[in-house]
Amino acid sequence: MSRLFRDVDRAMHASQGSVVCIGAFDGLHLGHQALVRRAVEDARARDLRAVAVTFDPLPRQFFARGAGPARLGSTRARVEGLFRLGIDEVALLRFDARLSGLDPETFVSRVLVGALGARAVWVGPDFRFGRARAGDFELLRREGARLGFDACTIEPVGVEAGRVSSTRIREALAAGDFQQAASLLGRPYVIEGRVVRGRQLGRTLGYPTANLRLPGAAAPLSGIFATRVHGLGPEPLDAVSSLGTRPTVGGIEPLLETHIFDFDADIYSRRIGIEFVEKLRDELKFDGLPALVAQMDRDADQARRVLAPLNTRRTA
Repeated sequence: MSRLFRDVDRAMHASQGSVVCIGAFDGLHLGHQALVRRAVEDARARDLRAVAVTFDPLPRQFFARGAGPARLGSTRARVEGLFRLGIDEVALLRFDARLSGLDPETFVSRVLVGALGARAVWVGPDFRFGRARAGDFELLRREGARLGFDACTIEPVGVEAGRVSSTRIREALAAGDFQQAASLLGRPYVIEGRVVRGRQLGRTLGYPTANLRLPGAAAPLSGIFATRVHGLGPEPLDAVSSLGTRPTVGGIEPLLETHIFDFDADIYSRRIGIEFVEKLRDELKFDGLPALVAQMDRDADQARRVLAPLNTRRTA
């Protein structure tokens, strides 16, 4: 049975031990997946539970005081993805001053061994941990020899002559290169969330939208996109999406607004996923609503043309 907990001090210590993997796992890209799968395979071979240790907020966000790199996915998507990869328990630790202040040796003894009963700990290349990032794989290996667990790592995962990394994915998304992003993620880039009520201005303009708030303070991309919507039926639905602050109507907070073609249903509070297929243009500020609507008409026509070949291949 899958299990999620936030506080390792309250974790149920398993006397038989566990196999642990540690990481931010933002986006769960191919490198993360390789690490998690090795840990799961090791756990099955040892007849132990596989535990993923990750953090919320992400350490980079915590130290940047909210101005860190854009998130590639929501916390919920990260946890659900870890469970799909075979993880039995996710330790979603609150990354705060207390946790960040632990020296590496204390983190190992108190969290990995004391709370989780680690018999093996898997980490990625260039892994650093503990106060001031003083811990590395060599320290983990020494502590493992002292405390009775194996320290294990994997080689970097490469795609197209480059190492898979969250930074590389953010760069691809910012450039609108969704094919490259998908090759690094191992799947199309999708933003998931629950549909929230907006100002309903789009409905008055002839373009009702499903609105999603973004995971984190910033998005790795912005603009107008041809998209597909997952979660409302057996097949994805064609759509056109805007991700930005809506400067023409005085918006401030970034919002993902999606107009689903030939669709009229009440989907407030439904969880959906927006798959990004192609960037159409950057977000612009228009001189009034008529100019905005005229551009929305052009965007919708262009999105339909972009998405039409995908529907042809699906029905062939």
